[in-house]
Amino acid sequence: MENEVERRIVKGLFTVPLKNIILVIVGLKGETHGYEILKELEKFTIGIWKPSHSNLYTLLNKMVENGLLEPREEYRGKVRRVKYKLTEKGWEYLRTSNDLALRTLYTAISYHERLKKRLEEMGERRMKPETIREYLELLKSIRDILDEEIRTIESELS
Repeated sequence: MENEVERRIVKGLFTVPLKNIILVIVGLKGETHGYEILKELEKFTIGIWKPSHSNLYTLLNKMVENGLLEPREEYRGKVRRVKYKLTEKGWEYLRTSNDLALRTLYTAISYHERLKKRLEEMGERRMKPETIREYLELLKSIRDILDEEIRTIESELS
């Protein structure tokens, strides 16, 4: 039962921003096909959820129509594959989206810290050890990003 609850929660977290996540995956890979995107989404959602093939391809087709992705067909024998890459419009969308995502991520971490303290005050148990380890790695990554950004800004100001 707990796994089903977790699956529904994770699905809800990712169905709305799925377009942005797909654009990030395609941007990082350079060019990729749907199956690779599904596998990356499964990793991204820690293996708990991934969209159905039909939902993914519907979304990919919509992003092609909107000029965010450019499809390229390739054939292996009689098997047809479509690989996708970002268009300039897709890169611009991703640049803006990334800036906003980083800003909201930092805010979300602040809220999660406050919620964690509130739950502890209510006598709730601490996070699961694997969650704590993953969270610690995330915080270290954010610290490294922020340290680099601080150095960059300080050098631009001097």
